Amino acid sequence: MHHTLLLILSLLFGIFMLVMLGQKMKISYPIFLVLSGLAISFVPGLPHAEVDPELIFMIFLPPLLYEAAWYTSWNDFRKWLRPISLLAFGLVLFTSCIVAYVSSNMIPGFTLALGFLLGGIISPPDAVAATSVLKNIKVPKRVTTILEGESLINDASSLIVFRFALAAVLTGQFSMHEAMQQFFLAAGMGIVIGLVIAHIMYAIHRFLPTTPSIDAALTVMTPYFMYLAAEQFHFSGVMAVVSGGLFLSWRSHEIFSTGATRLQMLGVWSTLIFVLNGLVFILIGLELPVIVNGLGDYSIGQAITYGLVISALTIIVRIAWIYPAAFIPRMLSKSIRTRESSPGWRGPLVVGWAGMRGVVSLASALSVPFLLHEGGPAFPHRNLVIFITFIVILVTLVFQGLTLPLIIKLTGIKEIDELIPEAEQEAGIQLSLKRVALARLNEKYQEDIKENELVGFLHQQLEHDIDVTRMRLDSLECDETEAHEVARYHEVLEDIYAEQRKELFRLRKANTFSDEEIRKQEMQLDLDELKIAPSGH
Repeated sequence: MHHTLLLILSLLFGIFMLVMLGQKMKISYPIFLVLSGLAISFVPGLPHAEVDPELIFMIFLPPLLYEAAWYTSWNDFRKWLRPISLLAFGLVLFTSCIVAYVSSNMIPGFTLALGFLLGGIISPPDAVAATSVLKNIKVPKRVTTILEGESLINDASSLIVFRFALAAVLTGQFSMHEAMQQFFLAAGMGIVIGLVIAHIMYAIHRFLPTTPSIDAALTVMTPYFMYLAAEQFHFSGVMAVVSGGLFLSWRSHEIFSTGATRLQMLGVWSTLIFVLNGLVFILIGLELPVIVNGLGDYSIGQAITYGLVISALTIIVRIAWIYPAAFIPRMLSKSIRTRESSPGWRGPLVVGWAGMRGVVSLASALSVPFLLHEGGPAFPHRNLVIFITFIVILVTLVFQGLTLPLIIKLTGIKEIDELIPEAEQEAGIQLSLKRVALARLNEKYQEDIKENELVGFLHQQLEHDIDVTRMRLDSLECDETEAHEVARYHEVLEDIYAEQRKELFRLRKANTFSDEEIRKQEMQLDLDELKIAPSGH
């Protein structure tokens, strides 16, 4: 046990070092994760891992799906629901069908049910991969919204396809009519269960005397409650997590009212998701030698060929679907043409090329059972399915991930829709908040303003801040403040914050003030820095 734990920690440490190298080279960290998994498989002497497939789904999927739901903007999601749905449902089913028929005809002994299983596994692109590649690149807001929304829903639709295909392989029976009925029943009841548990957790967070630590711990437990409750009744745990996560995210301003809670949750969740991503790729690295040795009648060369063909197929199918899905609805509906500006040819190309597969596909592949039933024969072609999945992830993440910035640069894509600039939005929000604060003081605390020196000072400070913010907003609206001036302003603030941190460190060494008060000021600096940090989670 000690040896295994030390091994896992050492491999995680090694992966983190590679990810830091990737940040230095400005390369998306999922690319380094998949390369790390491949590198681990070549290290001699490492033990081979065989994790219970059911545990893979149970441990990894709920938090990954919940985090994706939590950071999805409901307003943006609803606005672009049509293109998101065409990708998340239409493209997933289309990809699954194409992969099923091609693989069952190309691979000897591969049945149509196994083809649908493989199609369900590799059909959903990974939002983490796409957004991390796009993080420091200027792309239209519509593109990132569609990619994030697609990833949230396509995980659910693809995993339902995966479950039905898995059941068809295990039982040897499949009825399309029955499958469609089960699909809607499982998805619908999964949503109901997710919302019921979300309301229970909402009441706990809002009405019970929780602390930031308890709130953070409860948010980690919540997706597992949703997933396990739905699966217990044989409904969709995926839909339960997604629907419950969207509800709690929408109501989060009511239940997490303190900055300390939100900061703690941000730290917990960013760390948890990063570690889970690393662990999944460590598992594939440890299992890859076993998978290669268990390919059976297929040589390693044949397996790689199958993986490359399926990888090319998924890329081509996505591009082939994107353009008709973007333009046919516009041709058929005048209201769509009136409501939405044309995406042009650049936007669909970027969305199409950003279809990188990632950790959800890998977790799904690793969750395929070892045996058809307890004490029965081995699951047919399990190792080949996992191997092809890894090749698809490797090709799409490395090839598409490294070339996506180049494609964005070559196309010269610009913002498609008219948006208020971020700096102007920030100033507008601050002005509204300060006006509310001043109105509250004037309405409720007039006597305190006159008699309490501190409240009086707060009143003066708010009046001054409103004047400054209004002037800043006016300058932004008049385009007097250029983008480079805003960037320079942020640089100055960052430098000032760095000096303030040094001063806090000096004060701590001098033992002039208590550590508790110094930590409070550090938290305030953290909040101030968050205001000027690049957007994204």
